[in-house]
Amino acid sequence: MSSNSEIVEFEMVYFIVNYGLGSKIMQTAKKYGISGGTVLLGKGTIKNRLLDSRKEIVLMVSDTKTINQALEQLDQKMKFSKPNHGIAYTTSVGQVVGARRSKCDYINEGRGADHIMYHAITVIVEKGNAEYVIDAATEAGSKGGTIINARGSGIHETSKLFSMEIEPEKEIVMILSEKESTEEIVASINKKLKIDEPGNGIIFIQDVNKTYGLFS
Repeated sequence: MSSNSEIVEFEMVYFIVNYGLGSKIMQTAKKYGISGGTVLLGKGTIKNRLLDSRKEIVLMVSDTKTINQALEQLDQKMKFSKPNHGIAYTTSVGQVVGARRSKCDYINEGRGADHIMYHAITVIVEKGNAEYVIDAATEAGSKGGTIINARGSGIHETSKLFSMEIEPEKEIVMILSEKESTEEIVASINKKLKIDEPGNGIIFIQDVNKTYGLFS
């Protein structure tokens, strides 16, 4: 049985930055103790022809102390406080398996920020429906989101082309919302896309512990 002193809290940090900056995030984070991560390609939804809508989403997991130290340094380097320089936020992780530098694999109940101000809303839908998600969220007060292309693996969701099974493409929409607005945004998305009906998608919500680069 493990004592409380042995329990290490882990968090996942999400960086959403302009295309081409993902490697810079990874290199800087490595200097401050975060040994690896994953970079995804996506696109922003803010309509501005002068700005490149392509985004890179960097996902990293480490202990909370290391995450906080790296974030402070990355905030200074990337200047998230300036408009269009990207955003970063963290969510709690219940368990870590397979990370070489992680010694702990037990869940610490009750973790997270004391005063949650934001939620991360993730919506997974069929390809072509992401814009409808954004429209519905915007109608409920959202300021936009990030869209990522993905692929489904449901056993009942394959079609056939010349006798070959083709798995349909998906789109993942990531939206940050103020806690007070989350319920209305989710209800609007559900109403527009009928998410609660089988095969129409899924929505999940996470508490956000810390944010950088968000503007009112």
